[in-house]
Amino acid sequence: MKLYFKNDFTGLAAACAENNIRAKRVMIVGDTNTLPLYGESAAGALSGVFEEVFQFAFTAGEEHKNLASIEELYTALLQNHFDRKDVIFALGGGVVGDMAGFVAATYLRGIKVIQCPTTLLAQVDSSIGGKTGVDYMGYKNMVGAFHMPVFVYMNTRTLETLPEEQFASGMGEVLKSAILGDADFMDWLLQNSEAIKAKDPETILSMVERTAMIKEAIVLRDPTEQGERALLNLGHTIGHAIEKYKDFTMAHGLCVAVGTVAAAAISAARGILPEEEFMRVREANRVFGLPTQADEIDEETILTITKSDKKMAAGRIRFILFDRIGHAFIADDVTDEELLEGIKSVNGVRA
Repeated sequence: MKLYFKNDFTGLAAACAENNIRAKRVMIVGDTNTLPLYGESAAGALSGVFEEVFQFAFTAGEEHKNLASIEELYTALLQNHFDRKDVIFALGGGVVGDMAGFVAATYLRGIKVIQCPTTLLAQVDSSIGGKTGVDYMGYKNMVGAFHMPVFVYMNTRTLETLPEEQFASGMGEVLKSAILGDADFMDWLLQNSEAIKAKDPETILSMVERTAMIKEAIVLRDPTEQGERALLNLGHTIGHAIEKYKDFTMAHGLCVAVGTVAAAAISAARGILPEEEFMRVREANRVFGLPTQADEIDEETILTITKSDKKMAAGRIRFILFDRIGHAFIADDVTDEELLEGIKSVNGVRA
C-alpha cells in the first residue's frame, strides 16, 4: 500500500501507472457533498487511465452508513457491468471510504479500491490500513472487512473546503497519533499551531504526511489488528461510547479527543503518567479547539456502552493507556471502577 501526498489531482494517472492499474472501468464513489466539489476534477484525472469513468453518490451523513446504502452501490456496479478487474475510487471522508471499501471487499468476493480521502480525519486515519465497514443497529463499523487499497492518494487542497468542526475533528486523530507514538511530533504540532490553524498549504501537507506515516508503520507491522495495531484505538473506547450516546451528533474526532483525555486521566490516576504530561494533553486539545469534556452525558450509560465495544477481547476491554507522550501500551486489566472514574473526569456537567 503506497501513500501519495499532493496538492492536486494531477498525479493520479502516474500513481495508477506506478501501481500497475489496468482496468476498463472505474467507479468514482463519493457522497452528495464531495462529488459536486471534486467529482469532475477526479474524473478528468482518471479519464486517461480508464476507458469508462462512472460516478456514484451516497447520501451524505453517518446515518446513511448502513447496508441499505451499500445495496445501492452493488446495484450500480451490476448495472454498469463491473467485473473483478475493475476499480472503485473512494472520493470522500471516512464514511465514503469505509462504505466504498466494504463494497470493494465484498463485490465479486473482492475488487480493487483506491482511497482518495477528502477530510483531514480520513487522510490521517480511516483511509489507511484497509479497515472497511458499515454501522449496524447503532454500533459503528460493526459489519466490515479488512481490504487494503491499492494506494491512498491524498490531495490536501480538499481540506480548504472543510468546515471548521470537521478540521478540528481531524486534529483529534492527529494529536492522538502524536500522543501514542511520537513525542517530537507533538512538539512540532504545538510549535506550528498557528500555521496549522491558518491551513498553510505546506504545513498541512507536512502534518498529514507525518501523521499518516505513524499509522502506516503500525499497520504494516500488524495488518489485521492482532496486537500492536490496537494502539491506534487510543481514546476510542470511551470516545466511541460518547459518540454513540450522543447519537453521532458529536463529531468522531472530537469524541476521540475527549476519550484521549479520559485515557490520560486513568493513566495519571494509576500513577504512570506524570501530571505535567496529563496537563499537556489537555492544553494541546485547547490549542487546536478540541474539547476536553463532553456535556450532558450519563456516566453509567457510557460505561455500559463500552461493554458493547468491538474491541472487547475474552470479555475484557483492550484499553490503551500511556506513560508519557509518545509511548502508549495495551492494558487488559482496566477495571470498571477505573473506566467510570475516567468517564467522570470528562463529564462537563460535573466540572
